[in-house]
Amino acid sequence: MSNQTIVTEFLLLGFSDIRELQILHFVIFLAAYLAALMGNLLIITVVTLNYELHSPMFFFLINLSIVDLGSISVTVPKSMSNSLLNTRSISYSGCVIQVFGLFCFLGANLSLLTVMAYDRYVAICKPLHYEIIMNRRGCVQMAASSWAAGVIYAAVHTGNTFSLPFCHSNIINQFFCEVPQLLKLSCSGTYRRELAALAFSVCLAFGCFAFIVVSYVRIFTTVLKIPSEQGHQKAFSTCIPHLMVVSLLLSTAGIAYTKPVSDSPSPLDLLAAVLYCMVPPLMNPVIYSMRNREIQAALRKLLHRLIRSNNNMSIILS
Repeated sequence: MSNQTIVTEFLLLGFSDIRELQILHFVIFLAAYLAALMGNLLIITVVTLNYELHSPMFFFLINLSIVDLGSISVTVPKSMSNSLLNTRSISYSGCVIQVFGLFCFLGANLSLLTVMAYDRYVAICKPLHYEIIMNRRGCVQMAASSWAAGVIYAAVHTGNTFSLPFCHSNIINQFFCEVPQLLKLSCSGTYRRELAALAFSVCLAFGCFAFIVVSYVRIFTTVLKIPSEQGHQKAFSTCIPHLMVVSLLLSTAGIAYTKPVSDSPSPLDLLAAVLYCMVPPLMNPVIYSMRNREIQAALRKLLHRLIRSNNNMSIILS
């Protein structure tokens, strides 16, 4: 009991003590954050302004973009701020917010990806029942359930983690408050409760992944029976990007939460965290815009509309 102290702040991992490298880290993270911000906002804007894209698939895509904006905003800005201000500290409450926000958005992300797989399954394997199953009310309920699952998921992990006393240290060997790193600082044997919750989460993630894989096996089986080459291309253009997103999220998060925590800063731990926190929000807009013809067409239409309105404004002013 003598070693137990009240922790009021944590010290996050700094990328370097050299000022020039700290500025470089700030610039790289800022560029990545702005790219993710603009890419996801662009998808939200394009889908919202084009009535032709007001379908269940793109409704869920908007929700996915909002989740991506939230997940990268929870961790990256604080890391950039610390590098710019040459500090490593984060308050206890700030750490709680990071853990809750990250788990909330990760949980909602996986739930939405599962729902999107179901949407594609119904659209391709049961097209005659699509409008009945994926009606407006059903889509709203599925999206709301995904967000609710994220909130519950986050509440469980945040409550379990911060109910523990921290006494070993307040130094976190990661650039944000990551649960495995926090559990290492606990001086209570009850941390096994959170380990059990993490193990249960892995099982849930595996279940979602299995559902997605089975859905796509049936989708690809159905698609290969379609005689139309255009039908093949349309189906694969919507399914392959989704499969890429799922694989990216689960592989990077799986590495981060199944690998044993190192006693000292580990490049592999840092790389895994960067991959699952920053790469999916960066890649999702690229994957969906570059691989989806409907998004590309809507984007071109939006650009033509902006150019036309600018030309009209120039004529009026002249």
